[in-house]
Amino acid sequence: MSTEVPRAQLEAGVLSVFGAIDAHNVAPVRAEGERLVMAASGNLVVDLGGLSSAHSVILSMLLCWSRLAEKQGVSLSFTEAPDRLVSLAALSNLANWLQSRP
Repeated sequence: MSTEVPRAQLEAGVLSVFGAIDAHNVAPVRAEGERLVMAASGNLVVDLGGLSSAHSVILSMLLCWSRLAEKQGVSLSFTEAPDRLVSLAALSNLANWLQSRP
């Protein structure tokens, strides 16, 4: 498993998420992502390819970012979701949401 510190960073309209996110470390990643979403405008792509874990708290974090983006008038889409995260999303009927965001 990756030892990379979980984080979110914004570069060129892409919010990239890295590391093994779980219930113990999701709060600062969520807060940083919210700050970045609030600073964004137009379209924002969330690249999930840097995740090294699949946990329900990640889905919760993404839903929070999605609600915030909608309030800010930002179009949020997801890319490179790991298969394990998509499978976990399917258990909550969120797989289509995760894979088909505009």
